[in-house]
Amino acid sequence: MEAMERRRAAADRVRVAEGVVEQLREGLAEFGVKLPSLRIDPVSCAGDEPAPLVDLGRCNIDTALRLCEVLAEKESGHDG
Repeated sequence: MEAMERRRAAADRVRVAEGVVEQLREGLAEFGVKLPSLRIDPVSCAGDEPAPLVDLGRCNIDTALRLCEVLAEKESGHDG
């Protein structure tokens, strides 16, 4: 029974990570930012007790600049 519980807990961690990735994707999209490589790192999900990592991926300079703009706007108190 213990092995089954561990598998369920592992599956729950992966589901939570999937939800986080989707939340990030939607939240960034609201500010016009798209990270095409945003995903769960598959290697971190391997094994009996996965510890999923969110891979923000690689982005081009335009996307990185847009992220900087969004962060600067939030820091200055502007949401535009």
